[in-house]
Amino acid sequence: RGSMLRVTPLTRRVTVPHLRLNSSPRARQLVSAFSSLAVRAQPRRLSSATPATARLLRGSASRASADAGETAVVAEGAEGESPAASPAMAGDGCAKLAALRARMAAASVDAFVVPSQDPHFSEYVPTCFERRAWISGFTGSAGTAVVTAREALLWTDGRYFLQASQELSSEWTLMKGGQPGVPEPKQWLAEKLPSGAKVGVDASVHSLNEARAMRDVFAKHGVALECLATNPVDEAWGDARPPFPTAPLRAHPAEWAGKTAAEKIAQCRAALAEKDADALVVSPLDEVAWLFNVRGNDLDFNPVALGYGLITQKNATLYVDQSKVSDELRAELKKEGVDVAKYEACVSDVKALAASGKSLWVDPEKVSAALVAAAEDAAADAPSSAKKAKTEAGGEKKTRGAKKAVVEGASPIPLAKAIKNDAEIAGMVEAHLRDGVAMASFWCWLDKQAREGKTHSEFEIGEVVRSFRAKQFGFSEESFATIAGEGPHGAIIHYRASRESARVVGSDSLLLCDSGGQYECGTTDVTRTHHTGSPTAFQKDAYTRVLQGHIALASARFPEDTSGFVLDVFARSHLWAEGLDYRHGTGHGVGAALNVHEGPQSVSPRFGNPTPLRPGMVLSNEPGYYEDGPDGFGIRIENLLVVREAATSHAFGDKKYLEFYPLTLIPIQKKLIDWSLMAPKDVAWLNEYHAQVWEKVSPRVEDEETKTWLKDATKPVTVRSFAVVSE
Repeated sequence: RGSMLRVTPLTRRVTVPHLRLNSSPRARQLVSAFSSLAVRAQPRRLSSATPATARLLRGSASRASADAGETAVVAEGAEGESPAASPAMAGDGCAKLAALRARMAAASVDAFVVPSQDPHFSEYVPTCFERRAWISGFTGSAGTAVVTAREALLWTDGRYFLQASQELSSEWTLMKGGQPGVPEPKQWLAEKLPSGAKVGVDASVHSLNEARAMRDVFAKHGVALECLATNPVDEAWGDARPPFPTAPLRAHPAEWAGKTAAEKIAQCRAALAEKDADALVVSPLDEVAWLFNVRGNDLDFNPVALGYGLITQKNATLYVDQSKVSDELRAELKKEGVDVAKYEACVSDVKALAASGKSLWVDPEKVSAALVAAAEDAAADAPSSAKKAKTEAGGEKKTRGAKKAVVEGASPIPLAKAIKNDAEIAGMVEAHLRDGVAMASFWCWLDKQAREGKTHSEFEIGEVVRSFRAKQFGFSEESFATIAGEGPHGAIIHYRASRESARVVGSDSLLLCDSGGQYECGTTDVTRTHHTGSPTAFQKDAYTRVLQGHIALASARFPEDTSGFVLDVFARSHLWAEGLDYRHGTGHGVGAALNVHEGPQSVSPRFGNPTPLRPGMVLSNEPGYYEDGPDGFGIRIENLLVVREAATSHAFGDKKYLEFYPLTLIPIQKKLIDWSLMAPKDVAWLNEYHAQVWEKVSPRVEDEETKTWLKDATKPVTVRSFAVVSE
């Protein structure tokens, strides 16, 4: 009895201090006793870190070596308690956590971090990488799970507080990220775990910067970061884990791309020369798709495929599942100077380049710690002759020594991708004209249903929205799952209705509908808030202040090189005047027939993004207000805008001045406006906007009932002495 160190009832794991489990009669007696109870003996591994992560972990705290001789004995066979049975218990949160904890124990880690991302740090990930959603039950697109032997915690941001509180089971603790007194996951782990503890991670789904930040915080508290060779969530998931996607790759039409892949590759090579690096590693999927002018269907909502890119001065390689590439596409890429290789070959090619003395340019925010560690270890293990040859090849630069294997810095692709060329902007304009027809048809349909006393669930509303878009030429899929929130569900910022959770939309409903489409020419994202009956005074007040903020930002003029955070106050000031606000950014970048969320540009109160807005950038303008509670509601008004040069009378400081031009062409409901709050310039803006909607969208509307609805919805308003005189 004195030889047993600890017992954990949840996993029925018993630890005994013997260097070899069968090295003594006493130990053999224990094994025999445990076997009779359907308990198996399992040697405990000293470390699950792979050699490729050794350099990443340099300097981390190490666990005391006293555990080196421990052997774990793990229970099996007890119905409802067996970690090995986890795939069959996919709906049981307790069983999933038990299974994960068993794998953590086998890997000798005291905690494991489960982020949302895949190896390419995508916002939406293929189902095979939805590890955080699987283990926690939280389905929002942003969040981090942390599991220890006794606790399970989920961090997310203000967009998802309400959703997470509804989706997490009692085993989980919701950590409201960004709120006072709520530490970040790494800080929580460093402070809660004892010195000598190990935190496990899968280095392939943590960026280099993220992994370093964890390591540094942990080291201050004597906690080690352990990069595991196998993700324990995958082990717990077992055979139930979905397979990798296999959708075919397709060429993005030159008509809408505006530049050839060869031209974009040339831009990258020029940047490489300026950076004094030999190869550019491209990991984010939208960057790969943009660079090579290809699109895919591996992720929901984003037309991209799992792949990497590698650009040198002589070669350009797309790494992707070979079965996705047709002979025709392969030939087309070859003409552009692009080779196609197996997805898995990227790691070996990166290692080969590093081993030969070449330097690789990586974006530490967007390339995984595992890929960087592989390059650095390959360079460190390379024969000295390769390093010497590289140094001598540098000519007059050789006095500075050999180049580093990894050169860090922001990739040149995001900014180039964000500044749309004329063809891309034309494609976005065309996509929004089609979207205008689809959404006018939807809102006409909904108003008619309400007049006739017919009701529909939020889930059905989402299906109807999609059906109207699907009628438009070139539509391929939604750009994100439609958010159709009635009443209090509208206050869940990124709500997604299910058949079970959906509320009814009827003849007196306030509906927030945020939706978008992917067309072959462009991407759309629009939110409208619509009342089918009689809004309350508070709803009208909040709606009007949101609209005023929307108008203020849309009307803003600003000098070039202005960062988005400088403009955020325009959208919030009318809400702030009454002590109201919202917990999300005001604007995000949008891709051209690509991801609905892209950077580096944004409009947000956070000062961390200094990226200046430039002509050709596309952003959303989406202030809102969300009232929680059983009688709550949500309000958001969103258009997409393109930045363009403004025609000003002066140019102070010899600077150009910029403005926004609306891409979205969908009516804004007038019933919800409190006209006593609207300034004359606000009314003038609304009338001008609606005139554009009618002029550009109505010629494309074939249904006469929809055209009549659109005519009424865009009719100008005259306001005198704060009273509506005519519409």
